[in-house]
Amino acid sequence: MDLLKDMAEALYKGDAAKVTALVKQALDAGMSAGEILNNGLIEGMNVVGKDFRDGILFVPEVLIAARAMQAGMDLLKPLLAESDVQPMGTMVIGTVKGDLHDIGKNLVAMMMEGAGFQVINLGTDVPAEKFVEAAKKHNAELVGMSALLTTTMVHMKDVIEAFQEAGLRDKVKIMVGGAPVTQKFAEEIGADGYAPNASAAVDKAKELLGKK
Repeated sequence: MDLLKDMAEALYKGDAAKVTALVKQALDAGMSAGEILNNGLIEGMNVVGKDFRDGILFVPEVLIAARAMQAGMDLLKPLLAESDVQPMGTMVIGTVKGDLHDIGKNLVAMMMEGAGFQVINLGTDVPAEKFVEAAKKHNAELVGMSALLTTTMVHMKDVIEAFQEAGLRDKVKIMVGGAPVTQKFAEEIGADGYAPNASAAVDKAKELLGKK
């Protein structure tokens, strides 16, 4: 269907108004919210993710594309809830305590939503107990933590310990990321996964949940 192809292309270009108009058109044409989401919006975001990973697109363009995706999602969300379309998984994400950086974390959140995950974004300066509370409340299978300062990286371990204390550690997969974070650090603190960028985070999340 050309409508969906046009939608994916408009999303890639970050044309939110066009994406919204095409989503409305597709709904009027009798397409289901799930079909529009998977074959229009997610299809477009997949290409954005791939080109971001390959250095063809950069952060500003990805953020603009993600906003266009959000515009389309705003129309679909109530319909998806009604039609029981299951998300790929639920992720709680936040920047750890003491750290106020959120561009990278928001980018990951947007890319995850773009891949069909339900994302609960807790914002910045998030204490360990808040991660645990949110994961419990939303039955999250994934927890994502970000830190941009070496001084706040240490709090990632606190969050993992808090999940252990709450008896939830075996119920969630914990991912970490941020400029100073490395694969080695992720292994040392007992995280399940590390991703160097937003596109890799989506791949890692799918891999951890066996959705590849």
